[in-house]
Amino acid sequence: MDLGIDPETLRRGLIFYILLVASLSIHEWAHAFVADKLGDFTPSTEGRVTLNPIAHMDLLGSVIFPLMCIFVLPGGLLFGWGKPVRINPSNFAHRKRDELLTTLAGPGSNLGLAMIGAVVGGLVFKWEPRSAEIFVQLIGLNVLLAVFNLIPLPPLDGGQVLRHVVGMSEETFYNISRFSFLIIIVAINIPAFRMILGFAMSVVASPMMFVYERLAV
Repeated sequence: MDLGIDPETLRRGLIFYILLVASLSIHEWAHAFVADKLGDFTPSTEGRVTLNPIAHMDLLGSVIFPLMCIFVLPGGLLFGWGKPVRINPSNFAHRKRDELLTTLAGPGSNLGLAMIGAVVGGLVFKWEPRSAEIFVQLIGLNVLLAVFNLIPLPPLDGGQVLRHVVGMSEETFYNISRFSFLIIIVAINIPAFRMILGFAMSVVASPMMFVYERLAV
């Protein structure tokens, strides 16, 4: 059956999808790894302290939505997420601090991966310029994941941080979380929101791209 996808579009789409799944998996692994190191073994018992992508993939968020965005609705805003890592904060020695560290580990891992991509990509570019396709996408994708996840909206990581900062009750947090997907759908169709998101991404990405371009010379 002809899906109307030419080989070059398929190749580029699959490369982007692989980078996305890898980045989402590292994000979720980071949550699980830090929680485990801080004394909560819930992620470990559920098999989440692993870099195996299968353990972190969500059917809707890691397969259906991303593939639709890449191949069916190209050019739009990408949707994608991994299976949330469950934790039990009561297992932490310092509950508030350790829960915040666990929360920030996800976006932090994406920023770290973006910087690694900048360093490695810049060095590899000298020998193989065509590698820019992969490494520039890796940087941009992980900056997007970090910035998007830090939006102060439950249940995103930024929402978890906000909950601690303002002392939000768990009931309020979960009530807002029920409508967060709808809020995001509406927000991304507001030009002002997209402009702010794009500006934040450009600011965060600028040091990575600076490193990449300096090393690639």
